[in-house]
Amino acid sequence: MTAHSRPPEAVGPGIAGTALPAPAPGWTLDADVVVVGSGVAGLTAALRCAAGGGRTVIVTKARLNAGSTRWAQGGVAAALGEGDSPEQHLDDTLEAGAGLCDESAVRTLVTEGPAAVRRLIAAGADFDLSSETGEIALTREGGHHRNRIAHAGGDATGAEISRALVEAVREQGIRTVENALVLDLLKDADGHTAGVTLHVMGEGQHDGVGAVRAPAVVLATGGMGQVFAATTNPAVSTGDGVALALRAGAEVSDLEFVQFHPTVLYLGPDAEGQQPLISEAVRGEGAHLVDADGVRFMQGAHPLAELAPRDIVAKGITRHAAQQGTDHMYLDGRHFGAAMWETRFPTILAACRAHGIDPVTELVPVAPAAHFASGGIRTDLTGRTTVPGLYACGEAACTGVHGANRLGSNSLLEGLVFAERIAESVLESAAGSGRALPGPPSDSGGTAGHGGGPAGISGGAGATLLPATARTSIQQIMTAGAGVLRSARTLSAAAGHLRALPGTAAGKPPEPGVDTWETTNLHLVAQVLVAAALRREETRGCHWREDFPDRDDDEWSRHIVVSLGTGPEGAAQPDARFTLRTTRATAFPPVVALPKEQQ
Repeated sequence: MTAHSRPPEAVGPGIAGTALPAPAPGWTLDADVVVVGSGVAGLTAALRCAAGGGRTVIVTKARLNAGSTRWAQGGVAAALGEGDSPEQHLDDTLEAGAGLCDESAVRTLVTEGPAAVRRLIAAGADFDLSSETGEIALTREGGHHRNRIAHAGGDATGAEISRALVEAVREQGIRTVENALVLDLLKDADGHTAGVTLHVMGEGQHDGVGAVRAPAVVLATGGMGQVFAATTNPAVSTGDGVALALRAGAEVSDLEFVQFHPTVLYLGPDAEGQQPLISEAVRGEGAHLVDADGVRFMQGAHPLAELAPRDIVAKGITRHAAQQGTDHMYLDGRHFGAAMWETRFPTILAACRAHGIDPVTELVPVAPAAHFASGGIRTDLTGRTTVPGLYACGEAACTGVHGANRLGSNSLLEGLVFAERIAESVLESAAGSGRALPGPPSDSGGTAGHGGGPAGISGGAGATLLPATARTSIQQIMTAGAGVLRSARTLSAAAGHLRALPGTAAGKPPEPGVDTWETTNLHLVAQVLVAAALRREETRGCHWREDFPDRDDDEWSRHIVVSLGTGPEGAAQPDARFTLRTTRATAFPPVVALPKEQQ
């Protein structure tokens, strides 16, 4: 399925010595494209590739319907309403992105978005309709100047989209490998993508370490919120796709821009793991942010008050809480009444009541928590990365759409639009190669861990594994040093602690396994995030430096691009393993070569 026709034999990551230590693959599948991830981006890409005749395999870390998409509450942003336009959506997205959006990527998103949403509806997604007009009901979220958020099930939009796409995948009979952690990218002798290695958890048709051989790989692995102690992300969001891409030699960009959702249910100072999200749509419907005295502290802080972009609201909550000697504020939706809570926000109402809080009669305690990675694997407008044959979309990717801060409900739309573009690119590459696309994915057997996989694949020595117990240490280090508030002091301390972490494990060396692989992935993305955040000496979007409180357009209207560095003999340098560079070019690759001083 690609113009590159060499068979996948010489394989491995792009940087020698960085592969995750793992047994040799004991089984293989052959396909034309393997999609890693089963959220809106991954399932859309898979459906479109399969519809175009591509032998498609979906690899997902849990069950097919357990990705991050199902947790999305707010909705999908698109210019669908009367009086709205793609141009207005563009303006709101650029404003939220604080000067770092790629305008061509945003224009692609907002112009192709409405049709993509209609195709999603045609595929079976059931959005809420207005009782007055019978058209799609639209609401507002922070940063939007128009009602353009389409929602489903009140506040269960992601769950409905996931249901519709999973149903479509099953109807088409697309081959899926569930409960599988992707490990590393396979390459051929010329450095072109040749598939992935993966580990299937539990018993089934395939188990243990195996490989899916394919000339095109789509990474739609979601976010990396588990790098922090408290996050809205599910437990599977451990940055696996970004870590794999780095080990494969791909570039990542803008990783310092982690969006902290301003209104996450506050469960106490020691709360860890996935926290209940209080959707921005609650504020869009008229709920107010207040302190313990009932003061609406966002009024006067921004013309949109509670509906300012997320970074501004998160900073407003953090500042006001610090001034009052506390660590949380409150959301007041008591004026909604029980009926509105029960019909518009049933999921949020249930989550609050499960924790002993009734939004109908009480203030809801909220605080910011890690929510979304605005950066990720650097791609062009067709999802291609800097590694031939490797694509990325969804939260794992950095398309240039979000800039320094994501506009609410643009993420599901980005997944739809750019997944469709990836599928088109993959199918075009296949057509150009002249290779046939026959039959379903094929199997070849083997015994897991005993070298029964494709020629040239090996586990071998690679990255230093961290014990599973280091996961908590990473989260504590990142929350203290690279959270909402950052400085050279906190970031330098975090970098030092992360660098020293592999040497602090006592006793028996960690064994390869899901927990150690995930922890090692978290460690890698945490180090890159901290390195980029330390380099960016300004405050912009969701990157807040206390020691550089102002936005510096003269020096920092640019992107930080990171890749793994190599030593003299190609081995990763443990103490200077990252290559950081900055570029003012938003397009990838640059459409026009820029003078060196502008790059």
